Amino acid sequence: MLSVGTDYTPQEMIVVAGARILEDNKVVFVGTGLPMLATLLARKTHAPGIIPVFEAGAVAPTLDSGLPFSVGDSRTSSGASYVRGLNRAFELTQRGFCDFGFIGGAEIDPYGNLNSTMMGKFPEDYLTPTTRLPGSGGASDMASSCERTILIIPHEKRKFNEKLNYITSPGFLDGSPDARKRAGLVGSGPYRVITTKAIMGFDEKTHRMTVLKTLPGETLESVQNSTGFKLLVSDDVSEFPPPSKEELRLIREEIDPLGFFVKKPVKAQVMPQF
Repeated sequence: MLSVGTDYTPQEMIVVAGARILEDNKVVFVGTGLPMLATLLARKTHAPGIIPVFEAGAVAPTLDSGLPFSVGDSRTSSGASYVRGLNRAFELTQRGFCDFGFIGGAEIDPYGNLNSTMMGKFPEDYLTPTTRLPGSGGASDMASSCERTILIIPHEKRKFNEKLNYITSPGFLDGSPDARKRAGLVGSGPYRVITTKAIMGFDEKTHRMTVLKTLPGETLESVQNSTGFKLLVSDDVSEFPPPSKEELRLIREEIDPLGFFVKKPVKAQVMPQF
């Protein structure tokens, strides 16, 4: 589905936003799907020195064999400097060597905590939840140990809740000072939240979610109306620039030419006049 007045999809916008946030010469723990595309796009544009780490154990692959379909795809090992398995990959995060980690979830709260486990009351509904979600995978470890995490989630009111049913991946917990440190978590916590409507960060004192940029076609009002809690707003909030032609070309022709993760926009056909 296209955004109004654009020739790119919401998924392509998320990929571009994720890529632009990444920094050169950083170690990035990469998840399946859009995070892979964002990492590859960053490497092909402004950050060629990014070192990818995949959950199955590959570190610093060249990815010359094409886009992996999962974190366990053999292509994640192509040209890798180091392949030692899942435990060694997560050991890197626990030792403080992963600068960024990409994480997703079904629910998020004002402090960047994510739920990807269950819908229903915890603990009474845990065994028979309203909805059983996929679970953590490696997301909880990444949220606990990566220096900074980038959270990706569709922007819907039902997904942005003041209180979560279950915390799968910890953010700033209750938002109190040093909450992560008291819980024994290593990383500094959520850095950015990328949605289909905005890019957000977190207030340094309260750790509450803060709008930094609105995506093209969105306003502060439309972002807030799609959120189940009160958002803070940065003093210098601005509109995030749309994808460039070169960024879209790289996604569609070089990174994901088959449209495995990002579908190409379908342009409306003009019906002939008789």
